[in-house]
Amino acid sequence: MQQTAERNSITEGVIWKQLLIFFFPILFGTFFQQMYNTADAVIVGNMAGKQALAAVGGSTSTIINLLVGFFVGLASGATVIISQYFGARDANRVSRSVHTAIALALIGGLILMIVGFFVGPFALQWMHTPEDVLPLSVEYLRIYFLGTIPSLIYNLGSGILRAVGDSKRPLYFLIIACVTNIVLDIVLVGGFRMGVKGAALATIASQAVSAFLTLRTLTQNISVYQVNYSQIRIDSEMLQHIIHIGLPAGLQSVMYSVSNIIIQAGINNFGTDVVAAWTAYGKIDSIFWMTLSSFGLAITTFIGQNYGAGCYDRMKKGVNVCLKMSFGTTIVISSMLYLWGKLVCRLFTDDPMVLQYGELILKYLAPWYVSYVLIEILSGALRGAGEVVVPTIICCLGVCGIRVLWMWIGVSLYPSLETVMASYPITWTLSSIAFAMYYFKSGWLEKRIAKREALQQQTA
Repeated sequence: MQQTAERNSITEGVIWKQLLIFFFPILFGTFFQQMYNTADAVIVGNMAGKQALAAVGGSTSTIINLLVGFFVGLASGATVIISQYFGARDANRVSRSVHTAIALALIGGLILMIVGFFVGPFALQWMHTPEDVLPLSVEYLRIYFLGTIPSLIYNLGSGILRAVGDSKRPLYFLIIACVTNIVLDIVLVGGFRMGVKGAALATIASQAVSAFLTLRTLTQNISVYQVNYSQIRIDSEMLQHIIHIGLPAGLQSVMYSVSNIIIQAGINNFGTDVVAAWTAYGKIDSIFWMTLSSFGLAITTFIGQNYGAGCYDRMKKGVNVCLKMSFGTTIVISSMLYLWGKLVCRLFTDDPMVLQYGELILKYLAPWYVSYVLIEILSGALRGAGEVVVPTIICCLGVCGIRVLWMWIGVSLYPSLETVMASYPITWTLSSIAFAMYYFKSGWLEKRIAKREALQQQTA
């Protein structure tokens, strides 16, 4: 077996320091990634009105998350197996999985572009997008999906870099792309008055910049994860491993998005003011989600490399440390959004009705964020060790299935905005309980260790 010779601090350093060293670049990177759409929303909302604000968020964001999220979830399988092979110092399989991941980005991006461009408008109509918003939403969505190949190249490429412990360069690339996006938003939306078309063009241009920088880094570095264009192809063995781990994550992402589409359809029935407020809330809400997802990505890579290196006690300690940091951070964010969220809403609009609904949504949901922590951290830890089937079932049934059931039954009986919002805390709490029982009580890690040791004995 070919071995890597690079020192790996993730499997050797002080746990809380390594988690934070890895966490902060991911957090800042996620922050700048969120700035793509947030910049669109702020500039469009202030310069083109609340219909344009609703068009760049709401239904369009939900459809984008559905389609892009599936392929990003599928690609997360590549991040996991690369981190495991890198932790095990298996250079040959690292290289093969890296080139398969890049090929998957190209193929997936092409499929997304075609499906999103032609199917997206029908989905917008099915979701009861308000008539005064629909034409703008179709225009934004179609332009956005023309840039999905660069988007997936960046996501796969940055996943490769994070898998080997490099979370800094993806951050630098996103900062550059975000600045590009904001400048182009100001020029195209503010200067040339291109509305949502200008916002969409600015977004795909900035995605192209981040994709170029990421791909250049992967091709120019001298390491086991270097990308050579001539070697970009689908390796059947690596693809099977990627699909085994990534497909459940992709399906989980789809289920999340489907449930959110149903929720968005319910939100759309309350009119443009509520849709605009929900869009603004979604951008503010991303402060919490990007923070917690950064902890989730950090623990996934941490667990993946330590599992590959056989450091099982270190895995358990890492999860406990990550949980403490995540709960503490969540409490701080929830308190800030509850107390001062209305002030942030004013960044997007000064419409009094939109602000009133935005404050209502924030005060209702922010106190419940703490109920989601176990879902993100424990599922991230399980994915890192290759345990994907049961977490996917828990999320699909707990977070998604019950949420859809609630929308069909609860909202039908009590059709109000509060009833729609209640679907979140109910499903978060039930799913967290299920994750805690499985992670701490089922003995899943001991079973995986026994299975791995038996395999090693057979191949020895």
